[in-house]
Amino acid sequence: MATNDVFNHNVPAESDFGYSQAIKSGDLIHVSGQLSLDEAGDFRHADDFAAQLQQTYVNVDKVLAHYGAARGQVVSQTLYVVNLRQHADAVAEGNRAYFGDHRPVSTVLGVTELTFPGQVIEISLIADTKLNA
Repeated sequence: MATNDVFNHNVPAESDFGYSQAIKSGDLIHVSGQLSLDEAGDFRHADDFAAQLQQTYVNVDKVLAHYGAARGQVVSQTLYVVNLRQHADAVAEGNRAYFGDHRPVSTVLGVTELTFPGQVIEISLIADTKLNA
C-alpha cells in the first residue's frame, strides 16, 4: 500500500486549522496555500505586495526542497490576490522571475480578503516529481 509523505513548517496554524503544508501522493506534490509567514509562523509584511510575494516563494521553495523537487516541476499554480488590478503587473513580474522559462498552468483569482489583515497574496500549487527539473 502506498503511503503519503506529509510536510509541515511546524507553525501553530497547522494544528489550529488541521492541515498540512504539503502532501506527496504518488509522483505529485500538492502544496497548500503559502503566504508570508516567517520561521516562527508569524505573518510578515502586511500590505507590502513585493515583500509578501518574495517570502511566499521562499516558503514554496522550502516545501519543494523537502521533496527534492524544483520550480521546474511545478505543473499548476493558483494565486489569490487582494486588489488584483492594482497588483497585476507585480504578479506577472514575480511569476516570470520565479519560474524563468518554465511555464506551469496558472490561475489568478482576485479576492476581497485573505486570512491575515494586510495579507495580499497566497499561492497553492502542484508539482510532478517525474518531470525533469
